[in-house]
Amino acid sequence: MKEKLIIDKKALKGEDGYRTFSVRIREETVKNLDQLAKETNRSRNALINLLLDYALENSEVK
Repeated sequence: MKEKLIIDKKALKGEDGYRTFSVRIREETVKNLDQLAKETNRSRNALINLLLDYALENSEVK
């Protein structure tokens, strides 16, 4: 008897702990992000998450 192909259900959008939304970023910032992505072999998205996490953890409201 052949084994059955088991197909797991795909997680619904947003269930991976991430949320998608748009932001406006200056061209110069995008250029700098792309350069950093090239130097670090990371995606622009991964870098934005790292940078935002760092900024939030190291921010202070006066």
